[in-house]
Amino acid sequence: MPAVWRQALPPGPPEGMARLGARLSAAPEVFPPQNEWFAAFQSCGPQDVRVLLLGQDPYHGFGQAHGLAFSVRHAVPLPPSLRNILRELNDDVGPGAPGLGASGVLSGWADQGVLLLNRVLTVTAGEAGSHRNWGWEALTDAVVSWAAGLERPLVVILWGRWAKSISSAFSAPHHLVLTAPHPSPLSAYRGFFGSRPFSQANEFLLANGLESVDWHR
Repeated sequence: MPAVWRQALPPGPPEGMARLGARLSAAPEVFPPQNEWFAAFQSCGPQDVRVLLLGQDPYHGFGQAHGLAFSVRHAVPLPPSLRNILRELNDDVGPGAPGLGASGVLSGWADQGVLLLNRVLTVTAGEAGSHRNWGWEALTDAVVSWAAGLERPLVVILWGRWAKSISSAFSAPHHLVLTAPHPSPLSAYRGFFGSRPFSQANEFLLANGLESVDWHR
């Protein structure tokens, strides 16, 4: 965890993480690699966050996850959820340059102040949801509490039931909370498609004197 984030959050490891290290050490192959567990924080400092996009847990296929929620590495085929996100992006704000759609790397969002955070930061290879309730939630809930307490306007995008469960934390009227079903093929047609999160986020940012996000970057 970068020092600037450690300073922004309450001191010391959050309660509930005590056994996390031991469980991760004993687990079979874990994604993403250890040096990328905190990539979301390394890519976007607390002073830069304008949008919090909260996912569930990392992709569990080989070579996919690299620490940014919903993002995949260069040259990795797009997972179905990410294909649906990019489809909604194009339907919402129009098509952009082909680079993002071809690569699936969302670091350009993080560079613009979008914190791409999963509620759980690791997963066992081939086992979706396998690290739920291992302790990561204590850390990410602390980040949610920090974000909810910001005095500046913030866009919060919550996709999926697990992410939406924290929506009540953002009761302050100066935050915009956008919720939708998960972009997975199992639920995308239940309200994710047509939810227009990208244009709504930018309209809110501009209305509050903040720079919009170039979602095609």
